[in-house]
Amino acid sequence: MIIVKIGGNILDSPERLQLFLADFAALPGPKLLVHGGGKIASAFGQRLGITPKMVEGRRITDAETLELVTMVYGGLVNKQVVAKLQALGCNAIGLTGADGNIIPAQKRPVKTIDYGFVGDVSGPESINVPALEAMIEAGLTPVFAPLTHDTQGNMLNTNADTIASVLATALATKYKVQLMYCFEKKGVLQNAEDEESVIPHITAEKYKTLKEEGVVSAGMVPKLDNAFAALAQGVHAVQIGDAAAIAQMAAGGGQAGTLITL
Repeated sequence: MIIVKIGGNILDSPERLQLFLADFAALPGPKLLVHGGGKIASAFGQRLGITPKMVEGRRITDAETLELVTMVYGGLVNKQVVAKLQALGCNAIGLTGADGNIIPAQKRPVKTIDYGFVGDVSGPESINVPALEAMIEAGLTPVFAPLTHDTQGNMLNTNADTIASVLATALATKYKVQLMYCFEKKGVLQNAEDEESVIPHITAEKYKTLKEEGVVSAGMVPKLDNAFAALAQGVHAVQIGDAAAIAQMAAGGGQAGTLITL
């Protein structure tokens, strides 16, 4: 099965979102979608007089912001995506981590920064795999908003990349899982200034060399760290690329973007 994570570069454009969802719906076999929605939440927050609070690029989720992201991520964005997939013949079901107790999490402890109602998932062992498997085997396509819960009645804002990774590792015990991170670049680039310099394949050994040479740095490092952590826990392969990579896969054209393997 394939698990795809999409972010704001797709969600923020109705045209790009429609094209992506058509390609996602055309993917054969079981599949699962995880979405973000940060810019949409910020825009709605401004309309409601809620100013985003960011520290080091991360959203601080106070009680007011938690209400906002629950409404926008779990409501507006999630249900719009589900409705569009239904129109494309993909029988999707919109979920948060609270539904079916699929993704329980813990509120992030306060250290130097209090992130508020932000959730950390302990690991794949905490995922309710039987509930998720029952939906998949029933022919449903789960669509997850980036929300979990603390089992004490509180929703928690949780990183969508993390949710995709932990779901992939949990489901790897039942399926041959391929994890796809869809973002604005065509893949991991050899030269950050050259959009066409996609590195087609990265192994653990090559990753070490790329970091030493400074080819991979900054925001790409945590993405690749998450990719190799998922591979180490049983995920078959991880792919990083743009929406065109999904289109190529849906058309039967095989791998696009950057393939990550051990």
